[in-house]
Amino acid sequence: MIFQALFAQIDFTSWLLLVFLLLLLMDVVKNWRPRNFPPGPWAVPFLGNVFTGVDFKSINKLTKEYGPVLSLRKGSERFVFISGYKMVKEALVNQLDSFIDRPIVPLFDVIYKGLGITMSNGYLWKKQRKFANCHLRYFGEGHKSLEKYIEVECSFLCEAFKEEQGRPFNPHYMMKMAVSNIICSVVFGHRFEYSDPSLRKVLELDNEAIVLSGSLRTQLYDVIPGLMKYLPGPHQTVHANYREILSFLMKEIEKHQEEWNPDDPRDYIDVYLAEMKKHKEDPLAGFNIETLQFCTLDLIEAGTESAANTLRWALVYMMNFPEIQEKVQAEIDRVIGQSRQPTIADRPNLPYTEAVVHESQRIGNIAPMGFPKMASKDTTLGGYFIPKGTAITTNLASVLFDKNEWETPDVFNPGHFLDSEGKFLRKEAFLPFSAGKRVCIGENLAKMELFLFFTTLLQHFTFVPVPGEMPSLEGVMGFTYSPQEFRMLAVPR
Repeated sequence: MIFQALFAQIDFTSWLLLVFLLLLLMDVVKNWRPRNFPPGPWAVPFLGNVFTGVDFKSINKLTKEYGPVLSLRKGSERFVFISGYKMVKEALVNQLDSFIDRPIVPLFDVIYKGLGITMSNGYLWKKQRKFANCHLRYFGEGHKSLEKYIEVECSFLCEAFKEEQGRPFNPHYMMKMAVSNIICSVVFGHRFEYSDPSLRKVLELDNEAIVLSGSLRTQLYDVIPGLMKYLPGPHQTVHANYREILSFLMKEIEKHQEEWNPDDPRDYIDVYLAEMKKHKEDPLAGFNIETLQFCTLDLIEAGTESAANTLRWALVYMMNFPEIQEKVQAEIDRVIGQSRQPTIADRPNLPYTEAVVHESQRIGNIAPMGFPKMASKDTTLGGYFIPKGTAITTNLASVLFDKNEWETPDVFNPGHFLDSEGKFLRKEAFLPFSAGKRVCIGENLAKMELFLFFTTLLQHFTFVPVPGEMPSLEGVMGFTYSPQEFRMLAVPR
């Protein structure tokens, strides 16, 4: 009777307040920071640190306050951010098996569903990654070497630049088409003309999705996916773009199925179709058409995005620092001349050119936050306890700009990669492709592409800014860090 009388006196507003306070208490209890867990800023109830930027610049500021191992919350999920060369190396190299899994990232899980190479885990991931690595290695060392494909594509790109006849032009998609053609040759068995609208459309959709993925509005999807999937916003564009890209890839796969000759495999898809038959009794390995779609998507993105954007950054730096461009050209003229095309065999004899390529990668900072990983077991890092299943992000930008590792970290300085005698110097803190078992699968291909494309372009052209349009050294923050759109002049030498 007493409780009934008490409840009768509580009005609707009071009930709402009471429910809110109960939910607030539950949120506080549920999300109480575990003992000895990495520190971090205060989180907003229910939402976490959703209003705290998770781009590399924001994380660098938080690192100064909380140290190289810190934590943030997205909704109820805790994320650990690791910064600085020493701590990133500890996580990815010294503790090689501690952070090899992928967490579920709702924004991408809607599309990938845990399949492919990038987003998968466990047995499926190991089988798919091993197969892709073996195929890339075989293809690169076989009778159709990757180097030859790159050399041919370099010639096509130079011709495309010459067709601009010294007029101002934006090289963005011309360069992406060229770089993408290499991995397309591996995956599809053929390249695309630069005028081909199908690949151009795929690259435009992918670029838009990558830029939008880095925005705060898009990342809200990871906090409250159950609600956000019904609301308009940039996340809907990201999902729509990936569905259209997957449709394009499916058409290529279906065409291969129609033409497939198991005795004469032409490319990755053909070999994968044969592998599907071998693994009929091993469904957990994931060799099926659906996984093939996502594996081809992973390979196209890994084989295009980082190398193409690094080359664009390299041209931005050459126009901003013409004296460095002149030194590169002088070395190319001295070692190779103008009578033949550069080859990978020339790399040891072009230390300054190699240093400029590496410095373009370092300060270009294409993948500043890498891709999220997850603790595969309970572990300790930097004196803090990180429970199994905790998502972690390695701040690769903090490694590439670590003041303890680089003489002038904020300045474009090829000397970072040269010794006192002018010979090329490898640096352990050079980790643009990440490290460990989840290192970028396209690393070796990208290294070949960067050297050959860059050297060939500077052998044939001098790159000059359009008067009054010096390309900016500030990039566009998306899932990757890319140059702002720019026009340039390619002056034949």
